[in-house]
Amino acid sequence: MIYFKDGEFLNEDQIQVSADDRGYAFGDGVYEVIKVYDGKLYTAKEHLERLVESAEKIRINLPYTMEELTEIVESLQSENQLTLGHIYLQVTRGVAPRAHQFPENSVPVVMGYAVESQRPLQNLEMGAAMKSVEDMRWLRCDIKSLNLLGNVLAKQDAIEAGCQEALFVRDGLVTEGASSNVFGIKDGVLHTHPANHFILNGITRRVVLQLANELEIPVLEKEFTLAEALDMDEFFFTSTNAEITPVVMMDQQPIGQGVPGPLTRKLQSAFNRQIPQLTAAGHAEERESNGPAS
Repeated sequence: MIYFKDGEFLNEDQIQVSADDRGYAFGDGVYEVIKVYDGKLYTAKEHLERLVESAEKIRINLPYTMEELTEIVESLQSENQLTLGHIYLQVTRGVAPRAHQFPENSVPVVMGYAVESQRPLQNLEMGAAMKSVEDMRWLRCDIKSLNLLGNVLAKQDAIEAGCQEALFVRDGLVTEGASSNVFGIKDGVLHTHPANHFILNGITRRVVLQLANELEIPVLEKEFTLAEALDMDEFFFTSTNAEITPVVMMDQQPIGQGVPGPLTRKLQSAFNRQIPQLTAAGHAEERESNGPAS
């Protein structure tokens, strides 16, 4: 694997991380995950713009322009000959002796790598289960920071309960998933939490809202309760790697009829049509998995 770190492309045995890196010591940094389909970056511009925004929110001055960041992720894809997977890009405040305040002269550390990963076809076709957990994270979830301990604990709680994702609930209101945004459908209306500091405004979330507009599906960006979530006709979660994953069970209760619903399928099909062309093998696998709904 070829990595990028601070202006250089390096082999795995050349990559090193300092014990004094503030990302290691404090989680003092931000990151992005950019999907690659058939060797093409998907929504890279939106991801990199959010990386810049996240860095600005925690007062890190990125040492690269948008054009240079784009060249870095494109090079990571080509150098690793990545066809299907994602590019991980991370920025920390830099290397400095451990102290809570910002160091005066540290230089941000930028690192990235490529990961091969398949589409989650079984979950996309059959649906997934979620477990609700109390949202005890900090109040700046709009920043895609390295501080993910709350997300990690929630995800583990869900996995141990036999679920694929956790559903955060703060003061009785559904916010998002441990590594996703969430949507419910009730009486033909798409419901989702507004994009404020309680959630990350996901790139796939934005794509879904655009697709809903094109498909003339009404959208209500307003908080809803866990009880309302359980009473939805359909439910799904979204992320760069999860795409649009139907939720058929929540807290051991079926959502709707306990199968992926028609509007979720409609959004999945619209999503599939606008991502870069999949490989022939990927198309065959998708048709076999999704059947007529694809």
